[in-house]
Amino acid sequence: MARKLSITADGKNIVVHLHKGDLPANVTFNGAIAVDSETLGLSLVRDPLCLVQLSDGGGEAHLVQVDRGNYDAPNLKRVLSDPGALKLFHFARFDIAMFMRDLSIVCAPIYCTKIASKLVRTYTDKHGLKDLTKEVLGRDISKDQQSSDWGAPELTDAQLAYAASDVLHLHALKERLDAMLAREGRTEIAQSCFDFLPTRAALDLAGWEDVDIFAHA
Repeated sequence: MARKLSITADGKNIVVHLHKGDLPANVTFNGAIAVDSETLGLSLVRDPLCLVQLSDGGGEAHLVQVDRGNYDAPNLKRVLSDPGALKLFHFARFDIAMFMRDLSIVCAPIYCTKIASKLVRTYTDKHGLKDLTKEVLGRDISKDQQSSDWGAPELTDAQLAYAASDVLHLHALKERLDAMLAREGRTEIAQSCFDFLPTRAALDLAGWEDVDIFAHA
């Protein structure tokens, strides 16, 4: 049975469901799906995928604590690779590389709020989710649990609340960033960047993570 936790985000009550191993087959999402992941660290070589978070912008968030022994999660993989469902991320490049490596799927189509932010918020170098959410939506999100043990067998309520918070604002961010992209005439180039992300992730996994293959030198 899924573990449940109730949290408050932007004045709304959100039910957080924690599933072990896989997403239940009866869980469905409407429209675009906000997605994030938690890993043991930030190395694509060393650190395993531990948790995947999903929300369709409604009153629920679903968290899947994957089995690192086999990553056998067919329902989760089906949702993440569904070509008919747009997946919203903040810094999609890392998450989809992890999915490609550990879940053996290509996650698409994709929208990345960090890329959109960099294309339109050229007046700042602060494109982290906390700063972006604060400026664009006027909402404060906590990053207190960002550095914690996501490989622990039992996650704390604080970890679950933190993990859920990372997918609860992406729909609203997309709406605001879409308007800014359109205003600046950068919608098409943003879409091209989003479409390229699976290839960028594959390059990262193949050893070109820190190399710009488009550079002259």
